[in-house]
Amino acid sequence: MINAMWSTLLAVLIVVIILSGMGLVVFYNSTIKLRNLARNAWAQIDVQLKRRSDLIPNLVETVKGYAAHEKETFELVTRARAEALQAQSVEDRQQAENALSGALKSLFAVAEAYPELKASENFSQLQRDLAETENKIAYSRQFYNDTTMKFNTKIEAFPGVLLAGIMGFQAIPYFEVLETSERQAVQVRF
Repeated sequence: MINAMWSTLLAVLIVVIILSGMGLVVFYNSTIKLRNLARNAWAQIDVQLKRRSDLIPNLVETVKGYAAHEKETFELVTRARAEALQAQSVEDRQQAENALSGALKSLFAVAEAYPELKASENFSQLQRDLAETENKIAYSRQFYNDTTMKFNTKIEAFPGVLLAGIMGFQAIPYFEVLETSERQAVQVRF
């Protein structure tokens, strides 16, 4: 009788250990999947930001042809672009991209004063390309932040809060607009 009880207890213990192990594996693998989705989403943001950054020199050169005396604005855009390209962390990238958006607003404000520039097909095409890229950036940021929220919720909710630190998972920062003035989209219509 005692042997049967120990056998049953041992069997229950083995089942609990196996189920716990399977639960850990499922938690670990699903958390890795979410982390990789967040990394991929960040890479997509990076692709779109690079595309925008590649458009900027052409835009600046086009505007320069019409407004050569606006040197300070061109330097501001060029400097902001360089800082955005060099930023590594999410926080640094946020700051640099927000500064670049502000610089682009200044560039478009300069362009408004030149009707010939607004009528230029090259400038119009660059505007359309930039507007399309801005939309893709917005979508990519949203997808990144949605994925980041799912990951962060998983590691902050039970049982993740107990397991995440042990397994080396840390919260991922959101890609946020830092300044209230930067919450408005870059206007590219003329």
